[in-house]
Amino acid sequence: MASRFTELTVDCRDPEGLAAFWCEVLGFEVIDRGEGRVEIGSWVPTVEEVRARQMPPTVLFVRVPEAKAVKNRLHLDVSPIDRGTEDEVARLLALGATRTDGGRHQDRNWVVMADPEGNEFCVLRTLAP
Repeated sequence: MASRFTELTVDCRDPEGLAAFWCEVLGFEVIDRGEGRVEIGSWVPTVEEVRARQMPPTVLFVRVPEAKAVKNRLHLDVSPIDRGTEDEVARLLALGATRTDGGRHQDRNWVVMADPEGNEFCVLRTLAP
């Protein structure tokens, strides 16, 4: 049997604040928290479910003393499901995200943004009907 992708860990200065931002972005809930860490997800993982099939990973925000210094080597891509891409970008800006590439480029189908701590992510094409 292979390993399962169960968590994506994000180093940050403010786990509570960043978890709240990403809960709003993704429609997730806080599923666990402890000293200097907050875990969010769309479900509460159990060992049995994880063993049975690949499920969506949770996101774990862990406090570290240093600020982000360079471009991410790994980032999240999100696709709006109930509105257009530009409307989703406007919603994310209102939540505290920033545009990092000046907006959509003609040769790209996505918008590069950053969360409140500067972690890059992309808003892709809409999946809305």
